[in-house]
Amino acid sequence: MKTLAIIIVSHNTRKELENCLQSLHDHPPNASNEIVVVDNASRDGSVEAVRARWPGVRVIVLNSNVGFASANNEGMRRTESELVLLLNSDTIVPHGAIDRLIGALRELPGAAVVGPKIVDGAGRSELSYGRMMTPLSELRQKLLVRYASPMRLAAMTSRTRRVDWVTGACMLVRRPDAEAAGLLDERYFMYCEDVDFCATVRANGGKIYFTPLAQIVHLGGRSWRPGSAAGSESYHRSRLAFYRKHHPFLAPILKVYLGLRGKLPR
Repeated sequence: MKTLAIIIVSHNTRKELENCLQSLHDHPPNASNEIVVVDNASRDGSVEAVRARWPGVRVIVLNSNVGFASANNEGMRRTESELVLLLNSDTIVPHGAIDRLIGALRELPGAAVVGPKIVDGAGRSELSYGRMMTPLSELRQKLLVRYASPMRLAAMTSRTRRVDWVTGACMLVRRPDAEAAGLLDERYFMYCEDVDFCATVRANGGKIYFTPLAQIVHLGGRSWRPGSAAGSESYHRSRLAFYRKHHPFLAPILKVYLGLRGKLPR
């Protein structure tokens, strides 16, 4: 059995996917691993490109775009490994990053999930962790993302810390903890599934950590741009699903609020 399964979900991100796989080829982890691409019915030649350039990469081809959570679950169900790394197709993996992430997961007390420091293409820190999702924490997160200075974000991502969640763009998890959580909740097509998953892992006694000891480059939202109509609708549908599950008394208020703003998903 391999130590690590690296699962990459892709939907029409051929260029970014090829760059991601090239970075893994150039900087492979020392841990025994397999790379699995789960393709969400791409129409841009992604599958053919991967099979032609990286015959050692396993490709799982889905007949329709089932979303981020379901596709990752498909990858987890079809692999056997001690650890699972969920990795976005629009990421670049530097030398040693994955091995440092594995080291952190094994060394941090009670760690079930660990997320790395994430930077954008210019090397600027992104806020890739947060508090449990509530109206106040959502507001805080949005204000930090929009208005925090690069210096403040760099400071906030400069040390290892326990957190409520880390982003699914790059998330390392112990397989037993993922399975005990029931994998990712498939009611989320995209967005909020990482916060929900980490909440379930924490409820089961696992600890979530953010660590800057490993760093990943994230080029951001290629297949579902947050500003697009489809991306916005998916985001708000996931928010409603999250509040119905975790804060049911607030879900009707959120629904009214989205309706008043003209953002209520169909």
